Amino acid sequence: MSTTRTGHRDLGALFDPRSVAVVGASDDTAKWGYMLAKQLLAHDDGRTVHLVNRKGGTVQGRPALASLRDVEATVDLVAICVPVAGLLDAVDDSLAVGARAIVAITAGLSEASDEGRALEQEIVRRVRDAGSALVGPNCLGVVDTTSSLQLASDTFHAGAVAVLSQSGNVALDIDSLLHARGLGVSRFVSLGNQSDVSLADLMLACADHQGTTAVAVYAEDVRDGRAFVAAARELREAGKPVVLLAPGRSAAAARGAASHTGSLTSPTRVVDAACVAGDIIRVHSPAELVDVLVTLVSGRRASGRRVAVFTDGGGYGAIASDLLEHYGLEVPHLSEPLGVRLRAALWEQASPINPVDIAGAGEQDPGSYARGVAELLASDEVDSVLWIGYFGGYATLPGSLGPREIAAAHDAVAAIAAQRKPVVVQSMFPHSDSIAVLRDAGVPVFRGIAEAARSLASISHEPHPAYADPLALPDPAPEIDDLGYVATRTLLEDAGVPFPAMVVVRSEDELLAALGSGEPPFPVVLKAMGLLHKSDAGGVVLRLQDEAEALAAYRDLVARLAPPAVTVEAMVDLAAGVEVIVGVQEDARFGPVVLVGLGGVLTEVLDDVAFALAPVSPETAGRLLRSLHAAALFDGVRGRPAVDVHALARLVSAVAQVAASHPEIAELEVNPVLVGPDGVIALDARAVAP
Repeated sequence: MSTTRTGHRDLGALFDPRSVAVVGASDDTAKWGYMLAKQLLAHDDGRTVHLVNRKGGTVQGRPALASLRDVEATVDLVAICVPVAGLLDAVDDSLAVGARAIVAITAGLSEASDEGRALEQEIVRRVRDAGSALVGPNCLGVVDTTSSLQLASDTFHAGAVAVLSQSGNVALDIDSLLHARGLGVSRFVSLGNQSDVSLADLMLACADHQGTTAVAVYAEDVRDGRAFVAAARELREAGKPVVLLAPGRSAAAARGAASHTGSLTSPTRVVDAACVAGDIIRVHSPAELVDVLVTLVSGRRASGRRVAVFTDGGGYGAIASDLLEHYGLEVPHLSEPLGVRLRAALWEQASPINPVDIAGAGEQDPGSYARGVAELLASDEVDSVLWIGYFGGYATLPGSLGPREIAAAHDAVAAIAAQRKPVVVQSMFPHSDSIAVLRDAGVPVFRGIAEAARSLASISHEPHPAYADPLALPDPAPEIDDLGYVATRTLLEDAGVPFPAMVVVRSEDELLAALGSGEPPFPVVLKAMGLLHKSDAGGVVLRLQDEAEALAAYRDLVARLAPPAVTVEAMVDLAAGVEVIVGVQEDARFGPVVLVGLGGVLTEVLDDVAFALAPVSPETAGRLLRSLHAAALFDGVRGRPAVDVHALARLVSAVAQVAASHPEIAELEVNPVLVGPDGVIALDARAVAP
């Protein structure tokens, strides 16, 4: 049994129990009580098994108890497969015999009705009071191949990948795909309703588990997003990468949002931001998940993004280069000295510029493949090698080329083993004997170029700066009752966000007095208060040059909109910089999420935005800003000067900190922010209550 770190839940009884009971065990092949009992008996590994059926007698040829309370010894793990009406009694019986872990297969609780939710909450209360742990309810079982525990409907193949899934079928598909690639499952847990044991708890248990080298997650819903990200970070620190398959790219959840920030923030964008914060690799299909895992479990990581493409065909090299750049990797031009060494290792006709094309050398001497790979790995100009093309085909042909290619494969394995840079192989003949040499040595091999390039990208990235940002939210600041424009602006100003000079007026006399004081100076802007989207409602009047224009505009606003007050603000020249939106939205699962983007009033049209979990450091904010498609505007274009991105990053960080400190704010938006050569200034702000 693995040890448990301080702060982790002890789930040893869940994965390596000395004794197990199935409540609801059955001879009916259509019932879960039959499937779990059958699997458990077939893989008991010497542990004590108790079968419980209220009718007693025998089940699957074994004596069955009428009640779990008839067991005269402690039972570590109990699987409950009874109708919902009998679940509470079954849980009480489990706790009475000392169960330290319970797997509730039973469905029809919180996912079904309010009554079911209340029952589920009561069950969780009793389980926690007893110091036990509950997986589910509404789940499909648990497997630990390292302890020979198979407590699920199907047998999982042994391996080193933990699979934590909300779908049994997806988990079975992943298991099948892993097995086909020579990999397997260390642990499988069906998450169910996560009423007690959460996804994060299970991830942390894998951090302590020596038999797990990577974790695959299929999750349709993450109950505690911050805990999920924190667990992923701990797994990464333990050298165990997390790959997430999360469906739900629809923006439907954002349709009712009140601000630009809300309408731009879709569930999938929040998940992407969480993946950045946790250094989690996100994929979009079971096949892609397994492709990535094939490379990750090799244990090698690239120290940078520079890839040498090594091929025996120009077309393949061009395709691979495009794909690598699509996945954010670089295919650098190789130096002339390295080119000289490559030609010497290959032959004079080779093209060594990158992609490195051996141009038929393999047909003359298959050993040239191994020499080329070795030369590239020895160079400090590349961080990894993508080896693609025909290699593997010679072993399928009659004659002497086959044995020579197999020998070259062994030489390549020796060259790869002699250093730490990763090599990923794509072959048109993935099942040939020479490719088997590479695969048996742990070299990731793929049939498709896209799959190979994508998998290489998964081990070639450096942690995003957001990985260093704190996940714990700051202590709440004193709650603010007024979320109007003036109060929101004051809150942000106190945090260091600069705004133009402003005066609030409620009558023509107050307006004239403000204008007469010269503060703010002309030209001025008038804004009608009490409106969330002031511009859309015609509540903002710009570039008022004198008292007469301002008075006429004020009267028009009062006549049309009847605002409780009007602000008079200094007009800022928008042509002097770049307009940016900065916003934060409270997500139900992941907490505050910060958004940056371009556009001002055109923000939703441009949809050029980036996200991160808040709060964020100025370094992370700067990285977000630089990730925008139009980030080149910050550096000056068509004769315009570069703007102060560092000041903008500090503003983003300050806005995120304010939102994270005020849980009473559901959406906080500063839009537009004008960033120019000499700094930043916020031109409008809004806050929305939950």
